[in-house]
Amino acid sequence: MSLNALNTSTAGLQVTQAAIGLVSQNVANSGTAGYVKRVLNPISTLGNSGVATGTISRTLDAVSLKQLRLETAGAAYTGLSAKVQGQLDALYGTPGSSAALDGVMNSFTQSLQALTSDPTSAASRASAVSAARTVATSISGIAQGVQDLRTGLEAQLGSDVSSASTLLSQVAALNGKIAGASKSEPGTADLLDQRDQAINTLSQYLDVQVSDQADGSVTLLTASGATLVDHGAAASLAFDGRGTLSAEAQYSADPSRRGVGTVTATTPAGAKIDLVATGAIRSGSIAAAVSLRDDTLVQAQRQLDDLASGLSRSLSDRPATGQAAAAGGLTGFDIDLTGLQAGNAVTLGVRNAAGMGRNLILMPTNGAAPDPIDPGLTDDPTALVVPVDISGGTSTLAAGIGAVLGTGFTVTGTPGGAAGSVRILSDPAGLALTGASASVTVPTSATDTKTGSGQLALFVDAGTGNGVFTGSFEGGSHLTGFAQRLAVNPAVAADSSTLVDYAGTTSSGDTARPQVLVDALTNRTLTFSAACGIGGVSAPRSATVVGFAQSVIDARGAASAEAQGLDEGQQIALSSAQSRFGKESGVSVDEEMSRLIQLQTAYSANARVLTAARDMLDTLLRI
Repeated sequence: MSLNALNTSTAGLQVTQAAIGLVSQNVANSGTAGYVKRVLNPISTLGNSGVATGTISRTLDAVSLKQLRLETAGAAYTGLSAKVQGQLDALYGTPGSSAALDGVMNSFTQSLQALTSDPTSAASRASAVSAARTVATSISGIAQGVQDLRTGLEAQLGSDVSSASTLLSQVAALNGKIAGASKSEPGTADLLDQRDQAINTLSQYLDVQVSDQADGSVTLLTASGATLVDHGAAASLAFDGRGTLSAEAQYSADPSRRGVGTVTATTPAGAKIDLVATGAIRSGSIAAAVSLRDDTLVQAQRQLDDLASGLSRSLSDRPATGQAAAAGGLTGFDIDLTGLQAGNAVTLGVRNAAGMGRNLILMPTNGAAPDPIDPGLTDDPTALVVPVDISGGTSTLAAGIGAVLGTGFTVTGTPGGAAGSVRILSDPAGLALTGASASVTVPTSATDTKTGSGQLALFVDAGTGNGVFTGSFEGGSHLTGFAQRLAVNPAVAADSSTLVDYAGTTSSGDTARPQVLVDALTNRTLTFSAACGIGGVSAPRSATVVGFAQSVIDARGAASAEAQGLDEGQQIALSSAQSRFGKESGVSVDEEMSRLIQLQTAYSANARVLTAARDMLDTLLRI
């Protein structure tokens, strides 16, 4: 009996000592990130010889860990979004300040209004030119800032993808070590902690799904089901960054058209998966950077391009509105398209017999425009865009329009109308015309300042040799990136009297052209593209140039505030998840100290049993 007691107490001392060592380890690592509390699971031995050390396990709450990773990815997404949205909003300046976009727009408008009061004043004309130059500089500067943000995100994507790929390799390597380790070894729990911490860090870059395997390893999958880690094998991630980005550099699933980098996963078998094209990454900093680069900032560029286009064409174009016409049972419109230039879109409203309406956009071209033309680059992304060759001049305009409209439409010159006026008719019982409109650029060149009307090419496209901006698609869309290329017409800057003199015989006190320019900015309603996202995602926006500029500023401020609010909420969710995980799986020093007291008591009890057994053996030996 004394020998059994000796063996039992000795085993008890060993187990208790091991448990005390674990408590000490837990306390020492209470502040270590990713450390999970260890507990000893002793086992009964055969016979009557007490207990053995058994295995060391971690008190891991799988549910709270999964939630922690989910919130970590979400917080990384909203954090980067809020940061970039704030930087984007800052580009527009503090609303109401003289240097902000709304401030320079107001100053420009006021300078033109002052010119209507005293067109003879050289100082007023010079002030108007200076204000126009400030507007152009401000818009181009903001647009360049947008592309700088995109370039920064392109660089960050390269860094984040590299870090994520390294972490995938680490997880795979740890899988191999864990699968071959014994659960009773103290180092196994350390390996599990390291792997969990690696996956937690990985969650900052992209959202992953974790599946435990029977051998102790884990499988990592993307949200769409693509395997990133399987046992000891890991996919490698790569990013083919493009360096400095421009407005024309945009994402496309077609590699030949893609102007930005994409994230590619190469599986151990050699298969390549485009994680951006497949939508495999939905959260984390990588997903946020892709969304900001390809959506948020592209839309911001489009807003600025639309603003630059509206600013330029509101001053240089005359509105052309169709007048109702009918002949031989057909109905439609007469519209004066005299002077129509490449890019001066003609919009026809049509309605079929079922009552379904749609816009048909006739896009004038001199033969160098792409066919088809992407409707997303026009005001209405739902419209049918049809190129019309106008290289033959005014005399062939009606025939050219008739050729592309085809059967069901009758196109002729307007009886008694101007040379460029056309009549477009259709059978209302089949496909009825509901409207016709166009914006016709009056100046034919930057030096054409004496147009005989109030229209003036005050702003030009510096990227086309200071040409008049017409919205042309010759060689591609001239709208994309126009904000960066916006400049004051050198002919006007050299001779500010052109702000007043529109016919060569105009008196120096004539207010006609200054008033036309003011009305164009403040009263004329233009159609801005649905792609700019102002006022809706699928409907074009109707507003004055000044009103649209204010809408852009308001939209940017609202987007920044919304992103900041979402991030604040997500950070709270992350903090709650961290707190829950720490409570369930972390170390509580108070609990550990209480446990230490219990173990010390158990150690003392085993020591007393050992002493009693020794005394019994001594007594027996002395008999």
